[in-house]
Amino acid sequence: GAAFGLRQSLDTVGAFAGPLLAIGLMLAWAKDIRAVFWVAVIPALLSVALLALGVREPAAVSAKAPFNPIRRENLRRLPAAYWWVVGVGAVFTLARFSEAFLVLRAVEGGLALAWTPLVLVGMNLVYALAAYPFGKLSDRMPHARLLAFGLLLLIGADLLLAAGTGWAPLAGGIALWGLHLAVTQGLLATMVADAAPADLRGTAYG
Repeated sequence: GAAFGLRQSLDTVGAFAGPLLAIGLMLAWAKDIRAVFWVAVIPALLSVALLALGVREPAAVSAKAPFNPIRRENLRRLPAAYWWVVGVGAVFTLARFSEAFLVLRAVEGGLALAWTPLVLVGMNLVYALAAYPFGKLSDRMPHARLLAFGLLLLIGADLLLAAGTGWAPLAGGIALWGLHLAVTQGLLATMVADAAPADLRGTAYG
């Protein structure tokens, strides 16, 4: 849980650093969105270069010949606990709409177009700060209880965003949304890792 939480935290740093950079470029370049997207190509290319030059695969991952793991006998080996996690994850995705709606809600509240990335900055800042502590917590308490707490945070975020007017409810809803992600995303990954057989773990994540 702590490892997944740390990965989520570090991954999310880019998710709020990127929008901050986008805000600066939008203001500097008179809201030229096309130019901002050209700048976004640079870190994407750097990521590919890092994969090509910096990542070393093990000489042999497995002695077995490659095969398609999506077979009936393999799916039967995935225990009921795994399918329970998949079901809960599906319900979470139904309940959690796209983060783009957070931006639309902020624009509806009067936020200028150039400042809309601040919505994602705020959400991801909360997410990055909270993911590792909640990941560590998931190693010491029942997962179902923590998952229920994450769902309550999502309900609270939706209520604030739906019923609230003004900047305080909007900011509160965005913060609770980021906190909900911090609680649940690494936790669901941890639960899959715990439930799936080691040789089918990649298949289980997929």
